[in-house]
Amino acid sequence: QVQLVESGGGLVQAGGSLRLSCAASVRTFSGSAMGWFRQAPGKEREFVAALTRIGRTDYADSVKGRFTISRDNAKNVLYLQMNSLQPEDTAVYYCAATTRVVGVTTRPLDYNYWGQGTQVTVSS
Repeated sequence: QVQLVESGGGLVQAGGSLRLSCAASVRTFSGSAMGWFRQAPGKEREFVAALTRIGRTDYADSVKGRFTISRDNAKNVLYLQMNSLQPEDTAVYYCAATTRVVGVTTRPLDYNYWGQGTQVTVSS
């Protein structure tokens, strides 16, 4: 059974940091490119960051230089380090995996496995 479980969300003041984690089943992690998306109330789900099996990354312009995506293949965990958080980063953050696309993809439709989401709230 494929599972992605996020953790690490919470409430933080503007300028602060959080690290999100996504624990994945072995079968999902080893064969997949991974990504982070977020969805704020009343808005569509948007791409945040992606990481391929060979380490290629891509970031949304809004988070470049502040967020870092990484993976620990030994532990089957995907991370999103978020620094200099701003109120506009407030959203539910989702971990996703794709076995459909080998390279970096920013499209939610390309991802076939999703976690349940973790709330990130940044206060001003």
